[in-house]
Amino acid sequence: MYGTGLILGAGIYVLIGEAAGFAGDSVWIAFVLGSIVALFAGFSYAELSSVFPKAAAEYVFIKNAFKNNFFAFLIGWLTAITSIITAATVALGFGGYFAEFVNIPIIISAIGLLVILSIVNFVGIRESAWTNTVFTIIEASGLILIIIIGFTFASPEPVDYTESPTGFTGIVIAFVLIFFAFIGFEDMANIAEEVKKPKKTLPRAIILSVIISGVLYVLVSLAVVRVVNWEELANSAAPMALVAERGLGSEAHILLSSIALFAITNTVLITLVAGSRIFYGMAKEKVFPKVLEKIHFKTKTPWVAVIVILITSIAFTLIGDIVIVANITVFAIVITFAAVNLAVIVLRYTEPDIERKFRVPVNIGKFPILPLFGLGISVYMAFQFEIEVVLVGITIIGIGAVFYKISKKSRLKSQ
Repeated sequence: MYGTGLILGAGIYVLIGEAAGFAGDSVWIAFVLGSIVALFAGFSYAELSSVFPKAAAEYVFIKNAFKNNFFAFLIGWLTAITSIITAATVALGFGGYFAEFVNIPIIISAIGLLVILSIVNFVGIRESAWTNTVFTIIEASGLILIIIIGFTFASPEPVDYTESPTGFTGIVIAFVLIFFAFIGFEDMANIAEEVKKPKKTLPRAIILSVIISGVLYVLVSLAVVRVVNWEELANSAAPMALVAERGLGSEAHILLSSIALFAITNTVLITLVAGSRIFYGMAKEKVFPKVLEKIHFKTKTPWVAVIVILITSIAFTLIGDIVIVANITVFAIVITFAAVNLAVIVLRYTEPDIERKFRVPVNIGKFPILPLFGLGISVYMAFQFEIEVVLVGITIIGIGAVFYKISKKSRLKSQ
């Protein structure tokens, strides 16, 4: 529930329209590609989570694989920043759908959502988990409704599922954009310390979450273009609601907008929970300020980390453009995925005898094949972004490097 709820959400409810603008009726191919890449990375996360079930998972994975604190810090830093930007991106998606009901500026709605859900995050993991379970059922039911509408809709013209307005280039651009819809399963690794039997439970949960979400996404992308022309989808701020309205009438528009709000809210909540645990975990590893390690005496949650991720997420919502913010997130995450896939390969040789409750399938001797494909695709994706997005990503990495040097000096002085 946690993983599926985190993956489903703004990515499909908001970005499918933008993706259709690039890929046309072939948008489903972009989702198939996204499912494959996510599954490769999911296998790698599953294996490493079965070995190192810790908060600040990516930092721990890279540190153990490469024995390099600086490289590990940069990956952990990127993961932490990704959580912040993801929360901001999805909150902006919430604002787009909320405007269907109340005439409030998108950014104001986004900030209000971040504040309310940070309070839920502060109250406790059990409350967050129950909220997630209910919201996941609601958002999945919305996607299933769209699938039913799409495949029972009497389309006036046959859909050419191989048609793309800009050819394969458009499909690739859409694939890179909608990969945002798949991120989230990696955050599951960061709540390992709050999971029973994490070495056994987490690998199963990660892989099942990716598969369930991927199947739903592909079916939805096949369904929506049967109901609404891809050009109309691209121009809609609430594409799923438009599909429902076209298929079932105006009342269905309200229903899907409501479901989308639940889905988006769920993604923001879980992202805030996981992000605060990343900050907390890296503080425990003594690479983030010690103050982020503080646990509230009553709620037992990392309250300082909760506040920090709230404030920084609000700052990113001020960018306002959901596509730009989503692409920055994906750029950061593909670099992280490349490092995690490489870590699996390295650890197979440097730590061959370590206990692995789960092993990535398809191996030649010790060498795992799927992480190699995942590494290659991640590197390819990193070169598909516009220069502005790459520059922002490099700037974020640079700020992390400076932060590491400053914090290292302060730690040495304190000793």
